[in-house]
Amino acid sequence: MSRYIKIGAASKLLGVTPQTLRRWEREGQISPDRVSEGGTRYYEVNQLLGLRELETDLTVAYARVSSHDQKEELKRQGETLERYCARKGWRYELIQDLGSGMNYRKKGLKRLLEMIVNRQVKRVVLTHKDRLLRFGAELVFALCEARHVEVVILNQGEESSFEEELVQDVLEMITVFSARLYGSRSHKNQKLVKAAKVLSE
Repeated sequence: MSRYIKIGAASKLLGVTPQTLRRWEREGQISPDRVSEGGTRYYEVNQLLGLRELETDLTVAYARVSSHDQKEELKRQGETLERYCARKGWRYELIQDLGSGMNYRKKGLKRLLEMIVNRQVKRVVLTHKDRLLRFGAELVFALCEARHVEVVILNQGEESSFEEELVQDVLEMITVFSARLYGSRSHKNQKLVKAAKVLSE
């Protein structure tokens, strides 16, 4: 007996976002089995399970910036990655993160690592190597190699904003560690952070 589920449950079953499912529908890669008069999409579970077996064909395009005032840059990264994947004819999903390159707990990065470990992705595409992590990217690349995941880096050189973002990441690290040592409101902590900012200018 067939069982139908809505787009939210279908996206979780495939390990992608509802936005990705809608884009795949626009591109003719996958279509809902039923659509209600109100526009609710329903997918047949067995069909999705069959698609999940082919999930290793998925390419993940990963974009990241360090701060909220770089949202335009995040948008540009995403557009560059999407154009590249579309030109190659790859079935892809875009994952975007906003956070320090030294933060290993970003939501998008964690999701990407889970997909690599679970063999749900064929390749990872980045605009620059340090978009993944400021330090430690080689460990992720080693994991990709172990899982036979191809890594594509569009630009091998350093970005023009490398030094500026590195300073931001180091300041964040100093702020976090000094807060842990002295307390976030302590005079010592505030003095140390202020001195670090002066040195960075």
